Amino acid sequence: MKSFAVLFTIASAVALGAQKPDVQAIIQKSVEANRADFEAAPNFNYKERDRSDDGEGSKTYQVTMIEGTPYQRLIEINGEPVSAAQKADEMKKQEQAVAQRRAESPDQRKKRLADYEKGRRRDHEMMQQLTKAFDFKLTGTRKLRGFTVWHFKATPRAGYKPPTMNAQVLPGMQGQLWIDQKTYQWVKVTAQVIHPVSIEGFLAQVEPGTRFELEMSPVEEGIWQVSHFAMKSQAKILFLFNHNSQQDSTFFDYERVKGSS
Repeated sequence: MKSFAVLFTIASAVALGAQKPDVQAIIQKSVEANRADFEAAPNFNYKERDRSDDGEGSKTYQVTMIEGTPYQRLIEINGEPVSAAQKADEMKKQEQAVAQRRAESPDQRKKRLADYEKGRRRDHEMMQQLTKAFDFKLTGTRKLRGFTVWHFKATPRAGYKPPTMNAQVLPGMQGQLWIDQKTYQWVKVTAQVIHPVSIEGFLAQVEPGTRFELEMSPVEEGIWQVSHFAMKSQAKILFLFNHNSQQDSTFFDYERVKGSS
């Protein structure tokens, strides 16, 4: 009986191990989690630290939602608080912004909110296109920043047709995706251009070396937000002149806007 029990246990373990996770189901659940995070984003104030690519150090801002759209107030330069005089000047600018927004006409307010939402949805749609532009291959389970994650390699999907100008670069990219096994949240996403991609409507070509990295972190139960975004782009304008740019931003100290739900 003992031998049979041991064999049964081993067989069960082998069968369980053979049941590979459903890749498409994981990706779909991650899309749903990402959508909830996107909808919740305007309900949070936070701090943003931008590092310059020109050697001038960093600037940190308090980002506050004012009358439905964010406002940036400079609070630190190179990790040091701004001077008392500059702090007073920044507070005065914010008070003026509050007054200006509250004095808007209905049409002005509508346009401001629409412009903000348009930019948000453009960025969100670009992230959502990642799940449509790539085929994902599960490579295994690992630990990343304290989370147990599934790791996927992403390669261009045959037949994918970019629906927007921004998405035109995706067929020339490959990437990686780390998804938290508990919440299906995106812990990290990276992608890089592997061959030149021409952008229709512009005399420009995105070159290899262009890459971006996105990290997300929990800000409250069930909601994650961006904690780090870095991008390095290399392009040829008019197919002759090189244009390089770089962005590195960290987001932290998320706090829910008072009165939001």
